[in-house]
Amino acid sequence: MEKMEVGEVFTISDESEIEQEVEVIATLNIDGSDYVAVSFVEDLKISTDEEIDIFFLKLDEDGDFAAIESDEEFEKVSVAFDEGMIEEE
Repeated sequence: MEKMEVGEVFTISDESEIEQEVEVIATLNIDGSDYVAVSFVEDLKISTDEEIDIFFLKLDEDGDFAAIESDEEFEKVSVAFDEGMIEEE
């Protein structure tokens, strides 16, 4: 898989093998690791003032998705994403 770009849409499957489309809303590189922030396409289509669910995926060296392994790593990615969103406003 090549590097993900903001706006790219792809399909993921959950534990129950239910497929859903997600859209990349941000890309991050933290300490040499690449991450993407994604949200469900259906949630992004609904224009409301409510917050949307965002989750993070880590890209491994082959460009495949890997789990974020620790709370510490998740917190680091979440803070970097929040800081990036504040800078864009």
